[in-house]
Order: sequence, then C-alpha cells, then structure tokens
Amino acid sequence: MTSLLHQITDYANRANPYPLYAELRRTPVIHDEDGPYVVSTYHDILGLLHDPRISSEARNLSAPVAEDLEQPEETSLPPSFLRLDPPEHDRLRGMTNRPFGPPHSPRRVEDMRPELGEIVSGLIDGLANGGRVDLVEQFSYPFPVTVICRLLGVPREDESRFHSWADTLAASLDPAPSEDRTEQARVAEEAKTQLGMYLAGLIEERRKSPRDDMLSALVTNVGPGGPMSTMEVLSTAALLLIAGHETTVNLITNGMLTLLRHPDVLQRLRDEPRMAVPIVEELLRYEPPVQLLPQRTPITDIEVRGVTIPKGASLWLVLASGNRDPQRFENPDRFDPDRKDIEHLGLGSGIHGCFGAPLARLEAQVALAELARRLDNPRLVEDPPPYRRNAVLRGPRHLHIEIDGLRP
Repeated sequence: MTSLLHQITDYANRANPYPLYAELRRTPVIHDEDGPYVVSTYHDILGLLHDPRISSEARNLSAPVAEDLEQPEETSLPPSFLRLDPPEHDRLRGMTNRPFGPPHSPRRVEDMRPELGEIVSGLIDGLANGGRVDLVEQFSYPFPVTVICRLLGVPREDESRFHSWADTLAASLDPAPSEDRTEQARVAEEAKTQLGMYLAGLIEERRKSPRDDMLSALVTNVGPGGPMSTMEVLSTAALLLIAGHETTVNLITNGMLTLLRHPDVLQRLRDEPRMAVPIVEELLRYEPPVQLLPQRTPITDIEVRGVTIPKGASLWLVLASGNRDPQRFENPDRFDPDRKDIEHLGLGSGIHGCFGAPLARLEAQVALAELARRLDNPRLVEDPPPYRRNAVLRGPRHLHIEIDGLRP
C-alpha cells in the first residue's frame, strides 16, 4: 500500500491518477507505519468532513507530514481560517462572508456576472485569430486573478504586481524535486512579505477612505465577534487571492480539456449556453481541481471501517477518489452532464466547504460557455498536456490548443 500511495503522489501519474484511486478504494482506510491514514471512499470522506473530531489546525498534528505534500509554513502571516478550527474559524469565516454572500450580501457574486463577461470577452479578443493558443497562460490564469483583484479592491494599474506575487506563491505549493527547494522557499517568502506589505498599505488606505470592495468591508465591518485585526485581514485577503485563484484556474483548464475530449458535449454547450451549469457540476465531480485534503488530524482516537485512527495522526481525504466511487455514483468514470444525482465532493463539504464556491462556479460557467461559443474548431495539440507537479491542486500547467479563428 505504501507503493500505491507513492504512485499517487508521483508526478509520472499526474495525468491520470484515477485507476490508482480505484485500486485505493479496495481498502477504504490504508495506513503505513510512517505515513498518513488515507480515506478514499465517498461516504467515509463525507462523514469525516462533517465530523467535529477532525481538526484542520497544524498544532494538533503529532505525526510527521509526508514530504511529498509538505506545505510551506506560514511565517509572514498568521494561519487563515482555512487552517483553524471553531470557534476562531467560525468567527473569521463568518465575518469574511458578510461582504461576500448571503445573508448579508445575497447578490454580491451574481451582480458580478456582467463584469465577468466583459473580462472573458476581452481575454478571448486578445487570443490569436487562428493558430496556437496556450489556454492557461492566455486565459485560465489571468481571468480569475483579475476577478479576485477587482473583488478585493486592488487598483487596476496594480493588477500585474498582484498577478506576479500570486504566481510565485502558487508555484511554491508545487513539490519540485528538480529545483532548489531552499531557493524556492526563499523566493516564496519574499513574495509573501511583499504581498503582506502591499495589502497592509491598501488596508490602511481603506481604513481612512472606505470604498465598495471587500478589503474596505473587512476593515470596517464589525460582526458579533468584534472587528478583525489587521493581521487577520491580511491573512484572509491572502487566502482569498491564492486559494480562490489557483483552484479556479484548474477548474477552467480541466473543464476545457474535458470538453475537447468530449466534442459532443462541447457542441451542446455551444448550442445551449445554459448547459454550462450542469457541465460545471459534473466537472467538479469528474475532474475536481482539489484532488485531496492532506491537512487533517483527529483530536481524539476515531474508528473508520474498523480501523482506529489515533489522535494526532496525519489524515488524508482523497476527494477525487470519493467522486469516482461506484458505491455512490453510477458509471463514475463516465463524464455525463445529464447526471441527476450530483452531490459531489469537488468543493469539499462541512464547515470547510469551499468559501468561494459561488464565485468559482459562476466564473467557470461564464468562461466555458464563452470559450465554446467563440473558439472556432478548437483542438488539442497534445494529450495528455503537461501537468503541474502538485498532487493536491491538480491541473495542466499548459493547455496548448489550435483554433481556426474567433467567432464574433
């Protein structure tokens, strides 16, 4: 079983880990004496995501974390609410949600639809009218970065700086054995420091002159738990940028790759733009941007399928495996946008369910519908494409396609 886990994290299998997940599910809970406990079946994962005995805080972890998925320590900024348990998690997430969505700002995301359409149209207009395109570099990456900059309230003229720091920090999450990890960590730490200093300057500006953006809301709104501290605003803003941007890039890119592999579905989307909604839901099941959650640990001994997982043990929840579990989904390896029963794990579940889910869904729906409508005869240059190294946030590093031109 150790070798199976190493195969899953091995970059050589990044293009298609799903046969390995099928093998993993034969033993719903696996464990090696020096490694994590790995849970791979749908109902077990869902139960653990809702189990208050499962912690997301690194301080509760007593077992060593596998080097393959080790994440950089957050030294410049305090942990975001993603890495906290209740009650602190609930306080910070609740305060962040006030300017972002229901019940306090119920139309915040939906009201962004026209602006999202304009950004998408502008990026597609910038593609070569025929020939080769790298969809990641020219579309999937700049789109969500631009959106989150505007949502947070980063001045338009500073978007390129924000984009650069985000790119560096996202790259630091990818295990890259061929590179100097010490130098990579130093560059990432420098980017994080620059990002923190930049955000601190914006926060100070918003305290003096609030605007209609999330940074202003975070520094001026006072929830039941009191106002956020400056450091809490900084870590929250950094989370919204990095986590939301990286996952949405992969969702859009995985989505376009899947559609190009299923030209009948691509044609349906071109003919029926409303198909974007069920297509995105099926994509979140079939090719989720977050493959697994390695940063969990029990705060007391728990039993799963007859296996005792001790307090403080490293626990991995393989979301992408649960999404392909035949005990939960009929024909799970088939991409089927007409699937009726689609309660997937692609955005997590429970208190740590994806905070940016409404925005990520809308971004992917707008992007894929417009790409389908405007790209004339898109086709893959290479299949499979080159993937990012990260086993957690899985998606193509480049997606080279050829098109005959752009439709108006």
